[in-house]
Amino acid sequence: MNRIWMVLLFSIASLGLWTMFNHSHGNQHEKDIRMAQTDSGLRKATFAGGCFWCIEADFEKLDGVVEVISGYTGGHSENPTYEQVSAGRTEHAEAVQVVFDPARVSYGQLLDFFWRHVDPTDGGGQFVDRGTHYRPAIFYHDEEQKRMAEESKLALERSGRFSRPIMAQIVKLTTFYPAEDYHQDFHKKSPDRYNQYRRNSGRDQFLQKTWPASRGRPAAGDENRKYVRPDDGTLLSTLTPLQYEVTQREGTEPPFRNEFWDNKREGIYVDIVSGEPLFSSRDKFDSGTGWPSFTRPLEPDHIVQREDRRLFMTRTEVRSRHGESHLGHVFPDGPPPTGLRYCINSASLRFIPKESLEQEGYGEYRKLFGGD
Repeated sequence: MNRIWMVLLFSIASLGLWTMFNHSHGNQHEKDIRMAQTDSGLRKATFAGGCFWCIEADFEKLDGVVEVISGYTGGHSENPTYEQVSAGRTEHAEAVQVVFDPARVSYGQLLDFFWRHVDPTDGGGQFVDRGTHYRPAIFYHDEEQKRMAEESKLALERSGRFSRPIMAQIVKLTTFYPAEDYHQDFHKKSPDRYNQYRRNSGRDQFLQKTWPASRGRPAAGDENRKYVRPDDGTLLSTLTPLQYEVTQREGTEPPFRNEFWDNKREGIYVDIVSGEPLFSSRDKFDSGTGWPSFTRPLEPDHIVQREDRRLFMTRTEVRSRHGESHLGHVFPDGPPPTGLRYCINSASLRFIPKESLEQEGYGEYRKLFGGD
């Protein structure tokens, strides 16, 4: 009996030592991810797109992203170090793990964002960084992510956006190892070094040439900017199936199960297709219908009304002028001061919170929210 207890105690002690060792590499960020996953509804996605400093900085700007961790995945060694990965000895790729709130940003939107921030045709590296540890890849966590990633890649291939084949891999995630602490939030810890590297990497030059106006939104500072509707191929590659169905085929999303019906944050809503400003949170109200509802447009010139006789009734359809997107309908049963209810599909909108207006190029609307 004593021998049995000694063996048991030794096993427990060994397990404790192994656990301490296993979590010594990047333990703070692993703790952060575990804590985030205990919050209701949060999900994870993993992407590789060259230098993880840049991919991390880009994804952190996306509304609905809770945390982004730089790390390594896709290789054969346990607890790889930066020196081992950068030397190409482990087959790992520099990658980021994104913790996101699916109520604020969908996995389909993350895929869209990923394609627009890498060169998916370069399987041997990204921009100035060469080697398979800089390869572009989507590491799916489950079969649903795999399906969506494959459909997204196919749509990008069919869009004709690139003349070369799409080389980004879609592979099952195995183990993600957080990188050393000095790599986390490098763009914040060492902004001068990061900005110098980014300017010289060729990344932004490639992206600006390939995607000259994200979703039709011209670059900030362009005095002659216009909002435009991208071609159908681009829309197929950038919109989720629901967004395409609503904006291009006059579909309707389900009530109470859409992104913005109960969004109470301050900011503006722009056309998901063209980027033109449409509505403000200052004019949003709870109509009880389960769809986002507004008393008036932010920019009346960006709204077009048409008679809609479908479904054996006469209604007034609302569309965006430049994006030509189906938005929803307007009804004469709203509250003061207009008495109108613009009943809009979340899938036709992109929400920009007030704190992101400047960086998104909509700084002129910051004054609506007090300018704080």
